[in-house]
Amino acid sequence: MANTFKNATYNSNLAADTDSSALATVGANTETTIIGMTISNITTGVISVGVKLKDSSNNETWVVKDAPVPTGGSLVISSSQKICMVTGDHILVRSNTANSMNVIISYLEIT
Repeated sequence: MANTFKNATYNSNLAADTDSSALATVGANTETTIIGMTISNITTGVISVGVKLKDSSNNETWVVKDAPVPTGGSLVISSSQKICMVTGDHILVRSNTANSMNVIISYLEIT
């Protein structure tokens, strides 16, 4: 098994309250562990953000929902708590404000 550390970045161009495209999607015969995730507010006002784990059966589970991020601030989603994902799983992010966030996800991919 090969282990590869990776980063995924996302610069929000979403309408308010819309899920992002899939981030850190897990491919066939692969396992992924999210080891860190940060959402930064790039606006001049407070935003509310959410992160969901969506599995291959389209079940969605909130990791965090409607968390406030102050102007110039960041929200660390996963630092000491890891999120394990299997084939077909992916992460979605959203904000209550359009074009308001940047996201960085660090993960370990096991193939």
